Amino acid sequence: MQEQYLKQLKKVNEVEWEVPTSFKKEMRVPGLIFATDNLIREMDDAVIDQLTNVATLPGIQKYAYCMPDAHSGYGFPIGGVAAFDPKEDGVISPGGVGFDINCGMRLIKTNLTLKELQPKLKEIVDLLFNMVPAGVGGKGFVKLTRSELDEVITKGVKWCVNQGYGWKDDIKNIEAEGCIEWADASKVSDKAKSRGIAQLGTLGSGNHYLEIQVAKKENISDQKIAKKLGIDEEDQVIIMVHCGSRGFGHQIGTDYLKLCLDKMSNYGIKILDRELACAPFESKEGQDYFKAMACGANLAFANRQVIVHQIREAFRKIFKQDPKDMGMDVIYDVAHNIAKLEKHNVDGKKKELIVHRKGATRCFGPSREEMTGLFKEIGQPVIVGGSMETGSYLLIGQDGSEEKTFGSTMHGSGRTMSRTQAKKQIRGDKLQKEMLQHGIYVKAVSMPGLAEEAGVAYKDINEVVDTMEFAGVSKKVALLKPIGNVKG
Repeated sequence: MQEQYLKQLKKVNEVEWEVPTSFKKEMRVPGLIFATDNLIREMDDAVIDQLTNVATLPGIQKYAYCMPDAHSGYGFPIGGVAAFDPKEDGVISPGGVGFDINCGMRLIKTNLTLKELQPKLKEIVDLLFNMVPAGVGGKGFVKLTRSELDEVITKGVKWCVNQGYGWKDDIKNIEAEGCIEWADASKVSDKAKSRGIAQLGTLGSGNHYLEIQVAKKENISDQKIAKKLGIDEEDQVIIMVHCGSRGFGHQIGTDYLKLCLDKMSNYGIKILDRELACAPFESKEGQDYFKAMACGANLAFANRQVIVHQIREAFRKIFKQDPKDMGMDVIYDVAHNIAKLEKHNVDGKKKELIVHRKGATRCFGPSREEMTGLFKEIGQPVIVGGSMETGSYLLIGQDGSEEKTFGSTMHGSGRTMSRTQAKKQIRGDKLQKEMLQHGIYVKAVSMPGLAEEAGVAYKDINEVVDTMEFAGVSKKVALLKPIGNVKG
């Protein structure tokens, strides 16, 4: 970030930076960036420009927030959080959700150890690569009719479990139990349905992946919570999945972005960036997008569910054991591109708000009414993907996070290098060999795609995670180290 921008920020404490409303005359609320001195300097200038644009939108409450993994995105910065009051002309914005609706993370435990898995690592990664299609245009094995697709996008994970693609216990360990209930299939275009009908059980491309990881005792920060979540063995094998709604969600975003651009003038809404196209939440356009977005979210939940089914089947084939005997339970599944209705305190009043999280993860503490079962005791798990070289984190949400960030934290480590720049500087085939020398076996659809995801293209995951722990928003449970990766 340029020095001229830094000089305009007010440093609140070691990890909080306020952007005053004087930064742009149209700002309705200040901005608030969570970052260390090092991370704030690493942020690209577009982040502060986009964040302050978000702060100009109608009905925005408290702050426009930016997480420490932030980098420039479409309209909103990736790592951006904003909440709007529908009763005060608050809006909903497709750019505040992102085109990959409900891109998110799922974590699955096993009772296998590194010693047991290591001799079969290459075999299991190769099989997963074949069973879980990756890359642009990948098609899944689940064949759907149009009416079945409508069921998937309105019922989410429940449809999958009813079809045998999962266990009933999976449902309770997924945000919103894997189904956003206000979904309405009639609000989704035929083009979006055509793009999504063959994509169930596929990873996609970009930074999406399926990763085999190891939890070492030395990397567990909270032994008590880790044990409650099923991580209590030395060198325990864990599996992480990062993907979303694929072309289905992208088309929904495209369709409604255009609609909002066409209709905004009817509501007298003026924006500083056309990528922030929006509609009043309670307008027809706002409600139609909200219901279509929920369909995208449900497809993403279902997509990750079918992938988990395939993971379990791959492990069954390689290890000749029932997945249940291998303890292959879902630890949690959480969205990081979504807008949801939630109740929060604003200026001492409880309000229902439409909270946008774009490249940001919900991290509710145990006292929130949405928490049930084990999570009412320990808080909501948060899954933070790092680079495929450095590792990822399992965290837990903290009480007080809703006052700080509307119950939101980072979703990953965040890029410091563009994909184009990474491909210019790094050779994918060389990176693959180097990772193998470090004990990480990667199977990728393309070498340029692999180069894009090199560890040097990302921020320090430890510094990013520590920032939000210092802020009292989310707390470290375990660092998970990669040993195998299927890359889109």
